[in-house]
Amino acid sequence: MELDGCCWLNMNAKEKYLYHQIHPFKLLIDCCAGFGSLYPFWQHRLALAFLVMLIPPPIASLLVMHFANLEPIRESHFGKYVASNMTQAMEALRLMGMAIMASGAWYHDVGIVGAGIAVILFGWLRGVAIRSA
Repeated sequence: MELDGCCWLNMNAKEKYLYHQIHPFKLLIDCCAGFGSLYPFWQHRLALAFLVMLIPPPIASLLVMHFANLEPIRESHFGKYVASNMTQAMEALRLMGMAIMASGAWYHDVGIVGAGIAVILFGWLRGVAIRSA
């Protein structure tokens, strides 16, 4: 495989960071780590919960940003949506949603877990909600 002419190698770090967030592997790992950490939080096994929640996502990020061809993602409809709507504020909101979910699991309150999910979804879908309003 010749890599010289591969356009994704020419993506800068900022672009790779932005588009890696919607790579299917990264999304899968984030969802598994997020939901997988809820059970240890529920059981008050804090160290295990943080290991499950915080170790796999950055490893997946490094792998995707280093090895994945993110060019098709950048050119996709979802890539264009993310480019115009995924701000640092929305990333922080998604992180806050995960903290809300973890708190809900810790306090055995499924409603709070659901509220956290809603915050995360709003962080992803804010651009759609604004356009349709």
